[in-house]
Amino acid sequence: MRASSFRRAHILLLAGALAVSAGAQAAPRSHKARSAKAAPTGVSVDYSVNLAGIPIGNAQLTGAFEGARYRMDVSAVLTGLVGAVTGGQGSARSSGGISGGNAAPLPNSFAIATRTSNSGIAVRMALANGNVTQAEITPPLLDTGDRVPVTAAAKRGVIDPASALMMPARARAELTDPENCNRTLPVFDGATRFNVVLSYGETRQVEKPGYSGPVLVCNARYVAIAGHRPDRPGVKFMEENRDMSVWLAPVEGTRVLVPMRISVRTTLGTNIIEATRWTQTGGPTGTAKGSEAQPTATVADASLTQP
Repeated sequence: MRASSFRRAHILLLAGALAVSAGAQAAPRSHKARSAKAAPTGVSVDYSVNLAGIPIGNAQLTGAFEGARYRMDVSAVLTGLVGAVTGGQGSARSSGGISGGNAAPLPNSFAIATRTSNSGIAVRMALANGNVTQAEITPPLLDTGDRVPVTAAAKRGVIDPASALMMPARARAELTDPENCNRTLPVFDGATRFNVVLSYGETRQVEKPGYSGPVLVCNARYVAIAGHRPDRPGVKFMEENRDMSVWLAPVEGTRVLVPMRISVRTTLGTNIIEATRWTQTGGPTGTAKGSEAQPTATVADASLTQP
């Protein structure tokens, strides 16, 4: 798989274009019963994916939050003519902790696989304290010789694309405080290192099945750091793109926000990923129904042996 195609797929994942052709997830965990006090809070969000006003797929984000621990599952499938032609489908998983000091995820494992009718790629990463300790890409990317090198320094203080969809609130700030928009997401997807810079735009009221209330509208910018091909038109387009935004909604019972809507202008039109249903489970007094549900496909465990 070419590096440019790899980068575009994972930028789309981060941006909420969750209908990347994907197919990876971690091995199922035990379904042991949890005590009432230990029950995690869960959220499941169904999305429609549209490009230039045309429906092209569906996606789902599922998050489980228990104390300072989290797990994020993202899955998607392309539908209609696009799906018939490409066969695109897949999923990703990340898990780790939440740093209260800087209101950021600290992932310890990440896995994603993309699959179309004629190709596929899988990525697995292990991290510790925000630093990548191991990364595997199968099959390996082609070395085109014109990419900005990914140095060891570029793999420190990062988060993965799935964890980037989960945004802890700033210390002491209300979940819908505008300050929760203002942050930089330092993302490493296994091959490319880039920043997504968010800034507050406005606050809106939304009505969706399962959710009614305020959302933060954050403007977004893409900044390439390493692993990209700087002379490629797609990279320049994304760096100059000012038509990107994400709407963040609070997950009740947590200090976390997740996307309600994401809009990204592309060379083919505006890509809009918007929630069609919002479901919350669990809480402090009961078992989190559905929080242990597993996606239907099976792939390699996201964890890697530490060196």
